[in-house]
Amino acid sequence: MVTVDYYVALSAILFIIGALGVLSCRNPLIIFMSIELMLNAANLAFVAFSSVYESFTGQIFVFFVIAVAAAEVAVGLALIVEIFKAKKNINIDEMNSLKG
Repeated sequence: MVTVDYYVALSAILFIIGALGVLSCRNPLIIFMSIELMLNAANLAFVAFSSVYESFTGQIFVFFVIAVAAAEVAVGLALIVEIFKAKKNINIDEMNSLKG
């Protein structure tokens, strides 16, 4: 039987990998993937604790986190495409201003 400790440990490991990806990479697409990995790690922890306490509250939070993540990806990718069309480059270091 797998206890909740293993799920929480896996969630922590995934969150750390995502945080390292956000902090170390300069590519915005990899940063978005790392943010999604961090959100999924939080979702795993919510579901694990929801099963321990036999409540649907954690699963409801997961539903809202997935909805927010989908909106974040849609807006973020639209911004990346527009910046690429304007500047022909998507380097994070060169995106310090939004003026054209």
